[in-house]
Amino acid sequence: MKHTVKLAVVCLARKTYDYGAAEELYTKIRSDLQKIEAVDWCFIETLVISQEDGLAAAANLATEHVDGLICISGTFHLGHLVLMLKRELSVPVLLWGLPELPYNGGKIRLNSVCGVNLNASNLYKSGYDDYTVIIQDSVDEDWIDALRVIKAMKGAKIGIIGYRADGFFNVGVQDNLLYGQTGALVDHYELGDVYSYAVPDEAVKAREEHIRATFDVSTLSVFQIEKVSSLAAKLDAFYQANNLSALAIRCWPEFARDFGVSPCAAMSLLQSEGLILACEGDIDGALSMIAHKALGAQTPFLFDFSQVDFEQDFALFWHCGVAPCNLWDGVCNRSLDTYFAGGKGVTADFVLKSGELSVLRLDSARGGYRMFLQKAKAIPMEKLLKGTYMKVVFDRPVREVLNLVLDNGLAHHSSVVYGTYIRALELVARIKGWKVIQ
Repeated sequence: MKHTVKLAVVCLARKTYDYGAAEELYTKIRSDLQKIEAVDWCFIETLVISQEDGLAAAANLATEHVDGLICISGTFHLGHLVLMLKRELSVPVLLWGLPELPYNGGKIRLNSVCGVNLNASNLYKSGYDDYTVIIQDSVDEDWIDALRVIKAMKGAKIGIIGYRADGFFNVGVQDNLLYGQTGALVDHYELGDVYSYAVPDEAVKAREEHIRATFDVSTLSVFQIEKVSSLAAKLDAFYQANNLSALAIRCWPEFARDFGVSPCAAMSLLQSEGLILACEGDIDGALSMIAHKALGAQTPFLFDFSQVDFEQDFALFWHCGVAPCNLWDGVCNRSLDTYFAGGKGVTADFVLKSGELSVLRLDSARGGYRMFLQKAKAIPMEKLLKGTYMKVVFDRPVREVLNLVLDNGLAHHSSVVYGTYIRALELVARIKGWKVIQ
């Protein structure tokens, strides 16, 4: 499900052009827009023509707390209008120009493109860069999706349990920079807050039944199954009680030692249910998953760029055993195992399904944020390793992708989802003024 946004829409015009035709086009546009999922619309239903109209529309919309503004150039219009609206609405703007209508009596009817040009120039010269321009019959839904991401980040409450993993300096964040760039806030909790979180016996029992139905647990002891079940219930309840958008976990080195099992298997189960859980205290990784989820992508998760084969031109996306269990390939044995942490690892083990992939890393560095984006494809492979993993090919040599990661000093986790989610994120970066590494 996509993140809901609230958008304002105005149609600008001038009576020296065919404003009657613009009015008819705007009626149809409003009808079409209302078919788009997860958008609350605030329409100024009459054409905005005069300065008085512009002031009234701006005053009206200023009380609506919208996430974005769509300004349709129904015809050419006064340059005041968009500036009046922008003055009251500090939100990204879509400048929408309409294709010209057939000429009628030798006179251009709309001159909409020139209106868009006027607005873009006025905004740019006023110091605004958060506008996007289209010239087409229908709205740019990728722009709407970009605003979903921006809103989801702005409203995010990210919890971190413990700290980042030992030595993983590259996934640390500066909380105020994160807030300033995205609006997301971070709350810190201790590992013991989860260890000791009280949950009903019935919740633990339900989790145990779910685990036994989902995984081959033949190599686990009764104690280990009970601990994984208990942790799944605790993490779920803790996440919900604290109203979290995501939770980053210092999952080693203390977790298995002090709780009795690592959190990997419990995280695999809960991520399959839509919770956003980041390994190793990676807050920017959690933010990346929040962005993917806002676009409607299902069960994002973090992976390590663990292996490259330059001769066969593929990469291995691997992690120790935390990928959402619903992404299993349906072929291999989906099991739980204890291959690390002295037998306390308790990780999920399976190959992930094949399909088109989108990769995202929102990454803080040197006082700002940047965005790493890639398209890829998961292809079939045998179950040869412990943990959760997939064999991946890109639409370019894997060496080039690896060099992008290394040359730009990107953190070693990225969010991956099935499907194509690229252009909307490019628009997010443009609106936010972030560098895109692609």
